[in-house]
Amino acid sequence: MRKLLLASAITIVTVPVAQAAPEIYGKAFLTSDYVNGEADYDDRGNIESPDDSDIDELQINSNFSRIGLRGSEAITTDTDVIYRLEYGIDIDGDDSGTLQSRDTYLGLKNDNYGELRVGRNSSIFSYLYDPILNRAYWDNLGKRTLNDNGGVSALNMLDYTRSSNSALWIAPEYKDLQLVLQYAADESFDNEDGEEGYGAALKLDQGTGYTAAIAYSKDIEASGSIETLDSITDDNAEGRINYGGDAFRGAVTVDVDKYINIATPLTLGAVYQQADYDFAGSDKEKGLILSGKIGLNNLNRPAFIYVQYNNTENLNGIGNNDSDQIVVGGEYNFKDNIIGHAYIGQNSADYTSPTDPTNSVADIKVFAAGAGIEYLF
Repeated sequence: MRKLLLASAITIVTVPVAQAAPEIYGKAFLTSDYVNGEADYDDRGNIESPDDSDIDELQINSNFSRIGLRGSEAITTDTDVIYRLEYGIDIDGDDSGTLQSRDTYLGLKNDNYGELRVGRNSSIFSYLYDPILNRAYWDNLGKRTLNDNGGVSALNMLDYTRSSNSALWIAPEYKDLQLVLQYAADESFDNEDGEEGYGAALKLDQGTGYTAAIAYSKDIEASGSIETLDSITDDNAEGRINYGGDAFRGAVTVDVDKYINIATPLTLGAVYQQADYDFAGSDKEKGLILSGKIGLNNLNRPAFIYVQYNNTENLNGIGNNDSDQIVVGGEYNFKDNIIGHAYIGQNSADYTSPTDPTNSVADIKVFAAGAGIEYLF
């Protein structure tokens, strides 16, 4: 009898603990990349130009590798507490930061009212990522500014960010529509007016071979800096701009093989984006992404190849600051959680001065080819 009571007591104690146990998950993604790039700086007369910068090297890169804890626990019959603690890890060891905060939040999930996340959240632009196929070296659309030392970087339009001190609500799906709303407290970014930020995204996916989505944000994007030629050659120059402002993104994908009789899966995608930054004299940054992905049916495991073109006008809101990028690549699933990657791409940009958009600063050209393994756990 005592053994029975003891066994019952152990069961009662351990069941809630098992339900509350978090799931450990993550991604290790390493690639080897050959990178060849050059920055040809223009002579600006009375201002000393930095030396032209060239890169011709083989790199080992960790690509948004991460580790996290997530889970949920019921507090009523239809409401759960949810949580996530996710951190980026630079597993090749060349970054001084050991852990970098990604999505970290505590929230509630209700069957009737949706999901609320409070903490540090990805912006609503991340919910319009389906047409964007680039991975590894070309992931996240590339960088937006020159390196601090004037080095070479692939330059592209604003991508999605994360906002601290923010709340995100994911509404229950209604007639194949998914609504996401976001709020960011004013201490989560540094905009000129000190205003709170907010955003909304709406996505339609009827499962019939196409998706369509739109998103808008106001002062959600984090502040940052831009390296002008002056700030590169003068340690006292500020060279800072603010990324607060209005931003809009629209995205569509179409599974062509569901409408046309072709032998292989083919998906086409497009993204149009426009950002109006909160700093004096800025022009609207306009970005376009076109992509195509075709499945390879003659292989033993799922695989596809893709091509993606990026074009940005008025990068960072600076007139005549334009870039073009094209990448061709492919993925092969050795297993569902082990993915091989290979790609080749080129980016070119005319980089101009924020204080004088008619004055060219540098011509940037970057070529990169690489391959690697992505492991999900």
